[in-house]
This record gives sequence, structure tokens and C-alpha cells, in this order.
Amino acid sequence: MNDEHDTHDLPGPSLWPIGFAIGVACVLIGLVISIPVLIVGAVVALVFGFLWVRDLFVSRPVTAAAAGLPDVAPVATEADLGDNVDRATFLSLATIGVSGLIGAGVTLPALGFGVLPSFMGEGVDTFDVDLGPISNFPEGQYVIATYLESPEQGEVSRRTAFIRNNGRTDDGVPSFTTIFSRCAHLGCPVQPNGPIDEEAKKDVNGVELRPVLAASFGCPCHGGLYDSEGNRMAGPPVRSLDRYEFSIKDGNLVLGRLFSVGTVQGVGASAKIMKYYKAYPGVHVDGIERWLYPIPTPGSTS
Repeated sequence: MNDEHDTHDLPGPSLWPIGFAIGVACVLIGLVISIPVLIVGAVVALVFGFLWVRDLFVSRPVTAAAAGLPDVAPVATEADLGDNVDRATFLSLATIGVSGLIGAGVTLPALGFGVLPSFMGEGVDTFDVDLGPISNFPEGQYVIATYLESPEQGEVSRRTAFIRNNGRTDDGVPSFTTIFSRCAHLGCPVQPNGPIDEEAKKDVNGVELRPVLAASFGCPCHGGLYDSEGNRMAGPPVRSLDRYEFSIKDGNLVLGRLFSVGTVQGVGASAKIMKYYKAYPGVHVDGIERWLYPIPTPGSTS
């Protein structure tokens, strides 16, 4: 039997598709678990995908008997066709390309709507709010601050924060506890558990300030309970109360953007806050649950 009739240019067995599939699986898992896993999966998928496609262009001599084909007359090889790609290879590549486009068109929008909001946070604009001189906040006591975050938008931007002046840290930096009044369960308004001194209420440039002896905070909607630092104590909330970043400008206390809190260790000026980017109510930011649900990208710990 002539060797010319025995060999054909057929693609040999390859492990590249398996590596490509593993890379895609890592990308999907990384979308939920962590960005490093996503990046590693993308690199693996690209490398093995490239090797897989390249393998389709490089034919390997395989005997007809080994391939399970009958002995036939010699056919034109890639060498005979020059740089042209044979029809079978072209159809294989076209099928892979079209399938990939269809798959991307179906899955990427769903992944974008379903996963990206958890990584990007709520995406709600926040404004710096001047609450007035820090002398309006007695050291060691909570004050309920009610204000319009954006006066141009009117009442829809009315917000409430629980502010406590903690004095100064060991480094001499002013310390304030600045808790947002929305429950970490479903966003219902949280109330301080303690007497409010309505007689001491005052208005400072449109900011209403009311002293309160808040031993804890509670949500009247579904029974969520938080301690004086905003840590979850009972009920359905999944994390601590959110907080505002703050700064001192010309002796005034200025609230900045919101951030989410896992837990608070310690109290007052010595508290260590586990800080994350702003997450939706009901979204876990730490613990084992963060591996089971879409999560926001972790921020720094301060």
C-alpha cells in the first residue's frame, strides 16, 4: 500500500479546548468571588483559546488506518494550497467564531445587569454637606442631623445622620462617628433608642440638630437592632449601619460619600472600622456569605 494514499492532514487530539473551558469557568466564578480569580481565568482562556485556534491551522500527518478512514487517493494538502485555508478548517473556525459571538451576545448583557451593580455599588451621587461648626456637637453625645443633601432637588434629598463627637484620636486627629439612618436590611429609616432633647433643637443654616441619648439604634419595620457603634445585634440586617466619610473644613464638620461597614471593633475614637464601598441594603460585605452572594469590591480597612 502506498504511503501517499495512507496519510492525510488531519488535526490531532488536543488539550487546548479543556484549558479554554477551565479558563471560562474561572472567569464566571471570578465574577462572583473576586477580581483576581476573574483575571487569572481570562488569561488562561485567552492563552488556551489562542493555542486551540492555532492548532486548527497546523495539520498533523495521521494515517488513514489510525483515523479510521478508508484508503483513498491522495488529496491536496496545505502545502499544495499555499497560504489558503482548506474548507473544513474555515468552516470550523467560522462555527467557533459565530458561536462565540452568539454566546457573548446572550450572556454578557445578563452578566452586566446581574453582577456589575454589586461590584460598582449603588452608583448614587452624593454631595458634600456642611453641618456647621463642630462646637454644635458635644463630645461623647449623639446628635440627630437632618438636612437637604441637595437643596436644588428639594425634599427628595432630605437625609438624616447620627453624629457623635468622639474627641481626638491618639494622633490628635478629630474623630466623629457618622452613621447613616437607613437600615442595612431593606433601607428602612432607623431610629435612635433613647430620649431626644427636643427643647435643645436648633437650626444651623438649614441643618436641624437634635441631641439624643442613643444607647442603640432600631429599625421599626422588621426589628433590626444595632448597638451604639452601628454593629448589628439582632434581626434580619446582614451588616452594620453604613457611615459617611467626613472632613473638618474651617472648623465645620463636612459629610462626604457613604461607605458600607462590615463590623466595628472598639468604640469612639479608638474604633477600627471594617470599611467597604457602598453596597445595596441586604448585600453581605464580609464573612462566609460574601462567597455565596454577589459582593461589592472591598475597599480599605481603617
